[in-house]
Amino acid sequence: MAPLPRAIIFDLDDTILSVNAKPREAWLRAAQLSDEALFPLSPETVVAAIEARSREAWSDSAWNRAWRGRLLLARRLIVAAAFADLAAAGRPAPPAAAGEAIADRFSASRERDQRLFPGALETLARLRRERVRLALLTNGAGEPQRAKITRFGLETYFDAVLIEGELGFGKPEERAYTNALEALESPAKESWIVGDNLEWEVKAPQNCGIYAIWCDSYGTGLPPGSAILPDRIIRS
Repeated sequence: MAPLPRAIIFDLDDTILSVNAKPREAWLRAAQLSDEALFPLSPETVVAAIEARSREAWSDSAWNRAWRGRLLLARRLIVAAAFADLAAAGRPAPPAAAGEAIADRFSASRERDQRLFPGALETLARLRRERVRLALLTNGAGEPQRAKITRFGLETYFDAVLIEGELGFGKPEERAYTNALEALESPAKESWIVGDNLEWEVKAPQNCGIYAIWCDSYGTGLPPGSAILPDRIIRS
């Protein structure tokens, strides 16, 4: 491991904050509260359809770019598409109102269950004491991302806070990383980035010459045959 760099760029969601832990369980809790409206389908059947649609949607870069700043509506659209898939397969489609309720409950639980990963603040404080310059670089809409930063008292740890919804651009665009480096007054070769997304926090910043550390907070491991290889992997 190299000595600490001049600067480190941190991702926010699922790097410093746990925001997407156990999504299946969260969808099931949301669906079970609409059990009567879903009958004769089971909540498990409905959630399987939602998960399939969700994977398809968020793996599409164009969809991701268009909707990651409008998560409430995006989740409603995903559930509606899952209901349409069930109907196309000859299953009884639940009413649209039930789908909206499920999506909204899921969104509320995601916000309610947000928490700091153990050791996150201690790590940031230690890096500040070591005089490492720090930037927070996060995708998403400005208002909800700012709310998270304020809720957990994060801004004081960073020399720069850069949010896609406020900048008008975000990861994996090259200017997102170069803008962060400029804010930190640090060249790429003296900088690290830490995050959970292999495309946004490994591949794209590596192309800019930044040392990329993949934060595998949920212990999933690299996808089999991954062509993206982090410079280092951490789990906490």
